[in-house]
Amino acid sequence: MIEQGQQAPDFTIPDQDGAPFTLSLLRGKHVVLYFYPKASTPGCTTQACGVRDHLPAYEEAGAVVLGVSPDPVKKVKKFHADQGLNFTLLADEDHAVCEAFGVWAEKSMYGKTYMGAQRATFIIDPEGIVRHVIAKVSPKTHDDEVLALLAG
Repeated sequence: MIEQGQQAPDFTIPDQDGAPFTLSLLRGKHVVLYFYPKASTPGCTTQACGVRDHLPAYEEAGAVVLGVSPDPVKKVKKFHADQGLNFTLLADEDHAVCEAFGVWAEKSMYGKTYMGAQRATFIIDPEGIVRHVIAKVSPKTHDDEVLALLAG
């Protein structure tokens, strides 16, 4: 997993509308880049709706929030619309960005193992340096943790 103090890997992947989105275009701003396993699942919905509801606090802290999952654009777009999300979601269908950040890992559920995105959040400074890493973040406390670090 990418560690605090490292340069955030740059990438270009589609947003919820299929338009290309490049991380380095946000240089000069704080970025909260969070990875979630799967759109429209309970934990991911809790986390995304938390960000939606706290977006004014993120903006006040000068941060842009991006959610990344290995879902295809169509599924990300539906999730974005169904939950009335007011921030950008990114579709990392080939999981290259998940791999670059070190969150693509073996997981298990009901005795089956599979590869998937770990839930993790990276706070990136205006120069593109990772300043905070929250591995295994809880969807319910995500916003409190991240906003405290941004205020830090």
